[in-house]
Amino acid sequence: MALSVSVQVIPTRKLAAVRRQVHPGEVGSAWRGALDLVWTYLRSNPGLRSDGHNVFLYRHPESRDALMDADFGVEVKRLFESSGEVHEIDTPAGEAAVATHIGAYDRLSETHDAIHVWAAANNRKFAGYSMEVYATGSTTLAVWRRRSYICFNSLSLRQMTTPISLEHFS
Repeated sequence: MALSVSVQVIPTRKLAAVRRQVHPGEVGSAWRGALDLVWTYLRSNPGLRSDGHNVFLYRHPESRDALMDADFGVEVKRLFESSGEVHEIDTPAGEAAVATHIGAYDRLSETHDAIHVWAAANNRKFAGYSMEVYATGSTTLAVWRRRSYICFNSLSLRQMTTPISLEHFS
């Protein structure tokens, strides 16, 4: 099945997150411990969590083989004080190449690769950020029901003055 890639303007998202440095192929072994810290913090701070999603924000180095900063987070409603490794971040807003991944999480790299192929075919460059928005929020769902949105911010990144809502990101 061919993946569809579209260009969309995405809003910023406020996250409670824990940062790790990982190689792109090692995300699968790093995210759970980081998110456990975030969820422990959120349970001890009622009212901070929105009904949002788990979001992984990646800052890509020049080389795809180098370590990258990865923020493993959960959407929150408001500003908060950092505690231990849990800190507040805002995801970049602006124009992005977006694809929907449906299926096993261990195959997310196929969707990332499809976005890179699309970018090369459309002469697009990325701004060094990407994120995965986990719409299902559960690893216990049947594999065919797991849905993630993968966004790569493009070099033509535009700062938005008014956040917008994307229907399928809700």
